[in-house]
Amino acid sequence: MAITKIIIVGAGPSGLLLTLLLARAGITVELLEQTAALDTNPRASHYTAESCYEFDRAGILDTVQAEGFFPNGVSWRRLDDAPKTRLVALRAPEPAPGEEADEAFRYRMVCLPLHRLGKILEEAVAGQPTAAIRYGYKVVELGQDEGRAWVKVETPEGTTETREADYVVGCDGANSIVRRRLFGDWVYPGFTWDKQIVATNVYYDFEPYDYDDSQFFVHPEYWHMVAKIQADGLYRVTYGETGGLTYDELKERQPAKFAAFLPGNPTPDKYKLVNFSPYKVHQRCVDKMRVGRFLLAADAAHLCNPFGGLGLTGGIADVGTLYDSLVGIHTGKTDADFILDKYDEVRRKIWNEVINPNSQENMRRLFNYADADEAIEKDPFYKMLAHTVAPKKEEEPEAEAEKGPLKPNPGLMSLQYDITQHFSDKP
Repeated sequence: MAITKIIIVGAGPSGLLLTLLLARAGITVELLEQTAALDTNPRASHYTAESCYEFDRAGILDTVQAEGFFPNGVSWRRLDDAPKTRLVALRAPEPAPGEEADEAFRYRMVCLPLHRLGKILEEAVAGQPTAAIRYGYKVVELGQDEGRAWVKVETPEGTTETREADYVVGCDGANSIVRRRLFGDWVYPGFTWDKQIVATNVYYDFEPYDYDDSQFFVHPEYWHMVAKIQADGLYRVTYGETGGLTYDELKERQPAKFAAFLPGNPTPDKYKLVNFSPYKVHQRCVDKMRVGRFLLAADAAHLCNPFGGLGLTGGIADVGTLYDSLVGIHTGKTDADFILDKYDEVRRKIWNEVINPNSQENMRRLFNYADADEAIEKDPFYKMLAHTVAPKKEEEPEAEAEKGPLKPNPGLMSLQYDITQHFSDKP
């Protein structure tokens, strides 16, 4: 039976993307967002091949690429020497002269701040006749029976309404009201790191210091990431902090942190701080991403630290798998209960076997060693890359390990999953 309507809760990138994909497939979608506008806090900004593939299916990849830029690669660096040398670097691919760009090149990593991606998605959704975004609609309760699901919402006018649909998808982030109503306010299996992270957006001239577009710095205290996120020179600087500090305490410590680890040891008059956003870091995943007619995706279903981009990419991959599942139901190609249970199974498996262990290692390898020499000697990741590198330029010392075109690590599963392969398995 064709789907008559889907409600999506949460207008973050996953909710907007799923809304757009479903609407383009002719499914009626209502997107409910409790805030009055899109979130502009500094968050993720790098989109890998998995994300770009879904952007392409949603019809926005060309716009994202036009508004963003293609980073030149990523490196892992020492902090304590000058110039700060690379432990290893992965270079972004470029098509050879006269060579036509292939699909892998089309889906190469692109960089654009998440709030700008949100605006692209919002505008695209507005052009879909079967989709509607309702800002200021706060979900307070939910329920379901054999034939429908519903949510009770508080509207911007202060009234309470009930909205019904065939399915409700919670894409409403780490504090998801859908997840909390399904499982309980304090039920989110996993753990919280004893370290905090501070994400900032800043304008600062890194040009004199031979910085790449993206780099991680290995240090037991001043571990951090510096990544260019806009072509105009806006950078994301994300650094580790002591757990348990208040917002005001973290803000007071920020100038000393920048002076300690940024090149040139700048004082606040030397840079422009655009955003400052501290947050706790979690590794968590629900026991079920499907409860009857309610479904969870992205941060509402699982969390990980941001190093390596597995959280954002995993959430977008959730959206792709769920989109295919719902369209398969809508077009009668698969059984609803069967395929939605399969969605729950495969997406949690990928989180448990790929996202969770690898994201933890990505973060720990930045601070787990006394110094960079110990890291390069002991960490399997650095060892693996060091054995497969070639010099970036002939004139650079061989000690600075460099690698050729950036390619997926063959030791990692893709975060994507083609659930359509199971359509023929329907009961």
